[in-house]
Amino acid sequence: MSRRSNGLVAVWAEAQRQQQRRQEAQRRAGEQARRDQERQQRDTERAMARMQRERRDAYRQQREADARRRTEELDARMAELSGLLADGCRAPAFTADTLRRPEHVEAFAPGRLAVPVPMPDPAAYQPQATGWSLGGARRAQAQEEARVRYEHDWHAAQAAEAQRLRQLEDYRRQYDQWAAGQLAEIRSYNAAVGELLTGLRGGDPDAVVEYFSAALYAATGWPEGFPRRVHAAFDAAARQLVLDWELPGYDVVPAAKSVRYMYAADQDKDVARPATQRRAAYRDVLAQSVLLVVHDLFAADPSRTLDSVVVNGFVDDVDPATGRPAQLCLATVTVPRDAFEELHLAQVSAVDCLTDGLRGRLSARPEQRSAVRPARQPGEVGGGVVTHGGAAEPDLFTMDPIAFEGLVAELFRAMGMQAVTTQRSGDGGVDVDALDSDPIRGGKIIVQVKRYRNTVPPTAVRDLFGTVQSEGANKGVLVTTSRFGPGAHAFANGKPLTLVSGPELVDLLARHGLRGRLGDAAVPAQRQPPAEEEAAQDPDPAPEAERDAGSILGMNWSGSVSLDVCALVCQGNRVLSDDHFVFYNNPRTPDGTVRMLSGFAPDRAAMQVSFDALPATADRLVLVAAVDPETDPHADLSGFTDACVRLVDASGTELGQLEVSDGRSGETALVLGSFRRRANGDWDFVLGGKGYEGGLEALVQEYGIEVA
Repeated sequence: MSRRSNGLVAVWAEAQRQQQRRQEAQRRAGEQARRDQERQQRDTERAMARMQRERRDAYRQQREADARRRTEELDARMAELSGLLADGCRAPAFTADTLRRPEHVEAFAPGRLAVPVPMPDPAAYQPQATGWSLGGARRAQAQEEARVRYEHDWHAAQAAEAQRLRQLEDYRRQYDQWAAGQLAEIRSYNAAVGELLTGLRGGDPDAVVEYFSAALYAATGWPEGFPRRVHAAFDAAARQLVLDWELPGYDVVPAAKSVRYMYAADQDKDVARPATQRRAAYRDVLAQSVLLVVHDLFAADPSRTLDSVVVNGFVDDVDPATGRPAQLCLATVTVPRDAFEELHLAQVSAVDCLTDGLRGRLSARPEQRSAVRPARQPGEVGGGVVTHGGAAEPDLFTMDPIAFEGLVAELFRAMGMQAVTTQRSGDGGVDVDALDSDPIRGGKIIVQVKRYRNTVPPTAVRDLFGTVQSEGANKGVLVTTSRFGPGAHAFANGKPLTLVSGPELVDLLARHGLRGRLGDAAVPAQRQPPAEEEAAQDPDPAPEAERDAGSILGMNWSGSVSLDVCALVCQGNRVLSDDHFVFYNNPRTPDGTVRMLSGFAPDRAAMQVSFDALPATADRLVLVAAVDPETDPHADLSGFTDACVRLVDASGTELGQLEVSDGRSGETALVLGSFRRRANGDWDFVLGGKGYEGGLEALVQEYGIEVA
């Protein structure tokens, strides 16, 4: 091969190598670009994933913070409710000076009208020289023009100032008229307040009601949103203020205990407040509300116009007995001033203070609209009814039977109803026919009159209920000169029946200007032979055996836990003696008024109680349940549910059932409830619920029993 051809091959080979290097460089550059793009894409995806995680974390944190905030609001609301009474007692008291308005009106403020219009400055109107100087003619012309401008502006300023002065005078005249009217209104209002306070000091009922109603409306210790509705009347003779006060509904206690954010479902979940806790909190709010009303009334009464107050707490709801809208009384109390002054309300347990300390009544199941009877209502105050009979009060025990029925009919007429006595024969058990014209709560009322000296048996209440149903009446009222036992009250509970005992009858007669007394003293505690007059007017009196037999309390519950049901006969919170603690080692009291029963089917435990024969010093019978440690030493009351007490009469007829509190884990003894003697001798049942982890031993020690 020639040298020339070798040179060409070398050139071609070099060209091939250059091309291959370029292609390799391009390939490497392409791969690098692809790797860079992939890396950039991965960085972008990681950044987006990180942003999404951050957004999710931020969203979750926000939702969790919202849930915590709502939980804190629920806790704050419960703290506000639990401290209602204490906070209200710390609030400033209402005084007479609170009613008066200061004789002061807003000062006269004319605003821009107080500023005079500025007058023009003559120096500002001098002609300005141009160039070196002005000729004489031109100077004179410029001075004349400046004078004309000045005089024009001066006259305009003078006119504006005159207009300002006229407007200022008109505004001042309007202000003086307005201020005079305001002062006259304030002085008239203060004069009316002075008349109100004069009437208050003189005991004028209208002035008393207006003043204390204003005190309640102006009270600053109530939480936002609580109702403020009051209806009151003043009994001048008794120096007693009687009022109905609206209470908050059950929804005032939050149904939720806390709020939890559920991440998986992306929603908030309300953790329900335990039903027993919510019921207890609501009863406590009702008791605090009633006590706070009492506090506000006495705190606003430094002149001691009131000797006592009656507060009935009500809610607007549907009467479960009639299905009609009604005001249901959930709490009632009568508080004398001297009893109030002994209290330290900021430190009391509201429920115990209301029911034990002040002997008031509080619904055991307010969330179920279980009402109590008001101690006294505003509509019962006054009436101006002519007094029945002569100067002496007639003895209701010895009064002629027809005259006694006429007196009861007159009482119903004094209460604003239409009432007539029925014929003596063929009356179907109806002694008085009454008609209440109230469009909501009124209607036909059947009244039966029982002039007994003994406790009215439950059969009489059952007969009245049958008469109400057969007559198509709206309500039945049983009036007696004696009292009713727990069996009668249990049967009447939840039915359109009202039971009026002897002391209550005497009180109602006195409130409405009528007279009557029960012999020479109160209704006797021990049973006496029935009055001959009652036997004559009642062709079918209850058999003596039924009247003397005690009530049977049958205890039932769900769960397999083995319990001992016991009873303590107490005065207040102290058992009368160790022998008045009835349990498995002491099955009866010394007088036999309380004794345990065995094999009383279908009840799991039972005892018989002669309420009327209990010692005169006893004012309550406390029922308790405790785990039997010998049967199961590791059991507690968590299996004690759906418990109730059956009230059974001597014939075995069930009169009603009383619900009691369920047990809780860790507790081995529980106060089921107590029967409490009212001032008129009747017995009411008050729900318990206090549990003890130390068993029956810890429970009875609180009632004064020493355990060796």
